[in-house]
Amino acid sequence: MNVFDYFFSTTQNLEKDFVLGSKETISFKQLHEDSLKVASYIKEHVGENQNILLISPNSVFFITAYLGILKSGNTCVPLNYAVEQSNLDFIVDTAEASTVFIAKGLKRRLKLEESISLIDEAELIQITKNQTVNPGNSDFDKTRPAEIIFTSGSTGEPKGVVISHKNIIANTNSIIEYLKLSEKDIMAVVMPFFYCYGLSLLHTHLKVGGSIVLNNSFMFLATVIKDIENYRCTGFAGVPSHFQILLKKSQTFKETEFPDLRYVTQAGGKLHTVFIDEFVEAFPEKDFFVMYGQTEATARLSYLPPEFVKTKKGSIGKAIPGVQLKVVNAEGKEAAVNEEGELLAFGDNVMSGYFKDQKDTDEAIVNGWLRTGDIAKVDEDGFIYLMARKKEIIKVRGKRVSPKEIEEVILSVPQIVDCTISSIDDELLGEAIQATVVANGDFDEAEMKSIITQRCGEKLAPYKVPSSIVFEKTMSMSATGKKIKKK
Repeated sequence: MNVFDYFFSTTQNLEKDFVLGSKETISFKQLHEDSLKVASYIKEHVGENQNILLISPNSVFFITAYLGILKSGNTCVPLNYAVEQSNLDFIVDTAEASTVFIAKGLKRRLKLEESISLIDEAELIQITKNQTVNPGNSDFDKTRPAEIIFTSGSTGEPKGVVISHKNIIANTNSIIEYLKLSEKDIMAVVMPFFYCYGLSLLHTHLKVGGSIVLNNSFMFLATVIKDIENYRCTGFAGVPSHFQILLKKSQTFKETEFPDLRYVTQAGGKLHTVFIDEFVEAFPEKDFFVMYGQTEATARLSYLPPEFVKTKKGSIGKAIPGVQLKVVNAEGKEAAVNEEGELLAFGDNVMSGYFKDQKDTDEAIVNGWLRTGDIAKVDEDGFIYLMARKKEIIKVRGKRVSPKEIEEVILSVPQIVDCTISSIDDELLGEAIQATVVANGDFDEAEMKSIITQRCGEKLAPYKVPSSIVFEKTMSMSATGKKIKKK
């Protein structure tokens, strides 16, 4: 089954609005019709089994294009709309993309070859007006790629996670089951759809016949609070920084009752228990779901039921329905109670592999089990606790950041001899980026900080710019000559 048909199996004729908001709305029925027209257009003009890029903030344009690409038998590659030009060039070349759905406002900043076909909002409207719908292929292999999610790789180059139609269907079913979602649910969406956590909100609510409210302006906290109130949202999902900012920067948030809000979910990194406690104390009748996942697992791997938030503090809970999790020690055997080891995952939600990277795929998936790269332990009751990250990747606001990518930019400043990127604890973001720099000769630290910040701002997305820059006189090295990273 094509995941598009799975999403609309019971909702394609619904007149109710799927997207709510003051800027734009669209019903299930209209979305189904428009997406089918986009799919038919793509099949006629592009064909099948191609990689099609999608670059846009959350919008009806994004959703319609995304669903149309999936239905057309092609692979959607949703990208961060703040993508650096160098990363965009790499992805376009690697994916061999000839078609890009792109929001009109991004055309000036992002440069694409003239040979690439660009489709913006105006052109999509023309497609939905003029295109006739052609019957799709009913005999569809659900193991075919549905999307490629590019994340920061360990080398600094983006790494493509290949997600199949089967992966999305499996993970969507699991999430719907443990969150008990229904057509009555309305989700306040502040996370971008190019991120697997954001996409999971789109998938689940589309499937059950619920609704979503799009808010692309989280830093304007008043608008988020008003959206949850005005649209009677039953759910809110966020990464640690969302909750920390709401709790620490907005007194109004904790003073608002939100009578329709049934639950909130948190993933995308560790939210310190002090913030969870603060939320639960402020909203004792709202269910708080701590969750854990990876892009390589489509979105979700485990959850901590709300009733255990106080008694199992710091735990990521247990596996979601349809997924198996285990911790293995250095000998490759299942770890004993409270013995640390690597967390492994098995299920239909585990990715097909890394795009054009068989070596890393073989290292990540062994005998069907996904090596998460996270060190964990399991207590006597079967609850899992993450102890450390095996990989170097830093998560800022739920987004994965490669230290090497930032180090390379800072080292392009002529006076810099060495740079080490590490994570530091941050009250609002959970993890923030710190650059430890060694520079040549005499220099003014304030001036050098300004130069480094400006260079990073020119070359990197805003969330990758270090929030802290410290200077060392010499490089810190171990006896073997390896750099010692400070945390």
